[in-house]
This record gives sequence, C-alpha cells and structure tokens, in this order.
Amino acid sequence: MVIDSAFPAHIERFPTDENWVVQNGLKIPARKLAAEGCEVVFATYPAGLTLAPHRHDDLDIAGVVTKGLVRLTIDGDERHYGPGDWFHVPTSVEHSATYEQETSQVELIFPPSAHTTATQP
Repeated sequence: MVIDSAFPAHIERFPTDENWVVQNGLKIPARKLAAEGCEVVFATYPAGLTLAPHRHDDLDIAGVVTKGLVRLTIDGDERHYGPGDWFHVPTSVEHSATYEQETSQVELIFPPSAHTTATQP
C-alpha cells in the first residue's frame, strides 16, 4: 500500500515508528518525534479503515487532522473531523474511528499523569 504523505519533507525525515500498530496487527506509516512528557506522532491512516471501540488506560491523546476526514466516536458522541480540526481522547474513555478517506493526523500522546500535572496550580 502506497500512501501519499500530507506532511512536509522535513517531517518525513523523522524516524519511522515500526511499532505503530493501530489495531489487530495493522501497521500504518507513522513518524515519531520524541518529546519530554509526551510522544508526537505523524500518522497517515488508509481510506476505509475502521478501528473498533477501545480505550487506553495509559494514554491521553490530543490530535489535529492535517488531511482527510475521520469520524470519531468518543464516549458515545460521534463527530467528524477534517483538516485543522483538533480532537481529544481522554484516558480510559471508549472511542472508535472510521477513516472515510486517507487521513493524516498529528497526535500528541501523553501519559495520564502529564494531564493532571499540567492542570494543577
């Protein structure tokens, strides 16, 4: 499968995350930038991909769509996100996704403690 990247060439030089498995062993093209207290992932999901309902007890995810369209259901609330739209998947909240077209996203993945620490005075 060949997927055109929606990311600038300098991002394409970031290391490939060979272990970026989204579900059931499916791997997608992803680049990862190490950051203190979070991971920054640049991922492109293929058209037609559906991720079944699941939760992450060890992750808090914020992201922005840079290309394409994703239908996210987060805690029973379904919304569509396109280029420029930000989303948030809180820790331990059930969510699913359907990628209606090839979709690129920048995802900021935090351990749950990072969110708690950042919001405390």
